[in-house]
Amino acid sequence: MTGPRHPNSHAKPGAPVVARRTALGLIVGAPLLSACSNVQQSMGQFPNPFEQPTAPAGPPQQPAVAGNGQVRVGLILPLSASGNAGIAAQSMKNAAEMALAEFQNPNIQLLIKDDAGSPQGAQQGAQQASDEGAEIILGPLFAGSVPAVAQVARTRNISVIAFSTDSSVAGRGVYLLSFLPESDATRIVDYSASVGKRSFAALLPDNAYGTVVEGAFKTAVSRRGGRIVAFEKYSGDRTMQARAVAQALGGADALLLADDGESVVATADALTTAGANLRNIQMLGTGLWDNPRVYGSASLQGGLYAAPDPAGFRAFAGRYRTRFGGDPVRTATLAYDAVALVAALARTQGTQRFAPDVLTNASGFAGIDGLFRFRSDGTNERGLAVMRVGSGGGQAVAGAPKSFSAT
Repeated sequence: MTGPRHPNSHAKPGAPVVARRTALGLIVGAPLLSACSNVQQSMGQFPNPFEQPTAPAGPPQQPAVAGNGQVRVGLILPLSASGNAGIAAQSMKNAAEMALAEFQNPNIQLLIKDDAGSPQGAQQGAQQASDEGAEIILGPLFAGSVPAVAQVARTRNISVIAFSTDSSVAGRGVYLLSFLPESDATRIVDYSASVGKRSFAALLPDNAYGTVVEGAFKTAVSRRGGRIVAFEKYSGDRTMQARAVAQALGGADALLLADDGESVVATADALTTAGANLRNIQMLGTGLWDNPRVYGSASLQGGLYAAPDPAGFRAFAGRYRTRFGGDPVRTATLAYDAVALVAALARTQGTQRFAPDVLTNASGFAGIDGLFRFRSDGTNERGLAVMRVGSGGGQAVAGAPKSFSAT
């Protein structure tokens, strides 16, 4: 799969091109590799960026440097954190170094710092990177660590591109390059309304993720002139909530379930037990449905969910496996795109390369997972596809947009 290139570009596949007028980064993907077509990384498989690790971290990793360019960029990751957090961090570090290798002659130098999955470690890493001349900081991963990094960055008047999915930590120079659940909810409601769905029900987890989805869901339904006929949130046992929603489904066109793969299947089973016939209603989900458990559920077959077009990740995963001998975690593309973006801006935007008006350019950028742009409040908007659940995986029923509107 290849994409358009700026006529003056000689970038290798994977390197972005940024036109000075629009600051539009076109990150060109490598050909889709059939050898990696079995990669089934879930959007929610590694780790939850709302939650800090609780287990003790391992021995701290020493600071490292990648690249020899003149523009210094901090990269803060929980490399020595326990469990999946440390695994994800190492994969993201690999992806960042891969972006450097695939961008032709990048004029950046990555200052890689281990935050051990803690706010204190993140603050120390940000201080070290800024003392060493970092002009922008990429990371951290966890929401609880972002304010600690932001505090340091604001005193130096430098921007932060963090990887958390918690919008509450965005703003005032902090931009989130992540898969935000509110984008998923908005996209799937908008698509459903566009094909005639008007009455909606939802059964969501009573946690931070569910709260964010709830707000976006209700806003999108109202904006599209729809109505909500049933809405429940569960914590732990969901029997009563499932029964309440099941009784109201006769008046609904579509039902939103937003949780990770294991929990979504359990929720669908609870609804079936409560008497709901899920084949008579359009099931809707978020990017967390990109999970083998969901594809294997009879109750969720034919369900629709919003997510990045998977072709970009599959191509990226093939190149990653060739270089590192294993599969990347799903969030590795965030680190790749962040490094590719700052390399492109460093090449094309002069001394204003990381200024807010450059980072928030309305045309946005094109990365491994498709279009994205930063809003002035630090959150992001992504161009998402609509996927249909099948036994063999997700199949696109509506492609991701090729450009953003001017708004």
